[in-house]
Amino acid sequence: MAKILVVDDDTNIRQYFTGELSDEGHQVSTVDSGHQLLSVIDRFEPDVVVLDIMLVDHDGLELLKEIRKEYYDLPVILCSASETYKYDQRSVGADYYVVKSFDLSELKTMINRAVKAHKPGHFNGN
Repeated sequence: MAKILVVDDDTNIRQYFTGELSDEGHQVSTVDSGHQLLSVIDRFEPDVVVLDIMLVDHDGLELLKEIRKEYYDLPVILCSASETYKYDQRSVGADYYVVKSFDLSELKTMINRAVKAHKPGHFNGN
């Protein structure tokens, strides 16, 4: 299926997303911070990034901007506990916005859409 990078500082969320997405056949890698995120993307080469907005050490919307500079067409799904950021102008750079929930149906749907729309091998902006 797809290689998914989950960026979230909550251990329980990372474990839950990993279990659920792995059960769907995806290869999942997680990071708990925005530190060195671009180098993690270089190494893992994900098909899609699921990015939390409220990280302890970084602003997810600023990280989105960094991802877009380096990997302009890498699909990014913003995932937040709050719908408030959905209306933030900086969120426009994301492919999708999902409000966190224990029902991952919407997230799984957005991942599948992102992967289908993505052209393999062309995510790197270089």
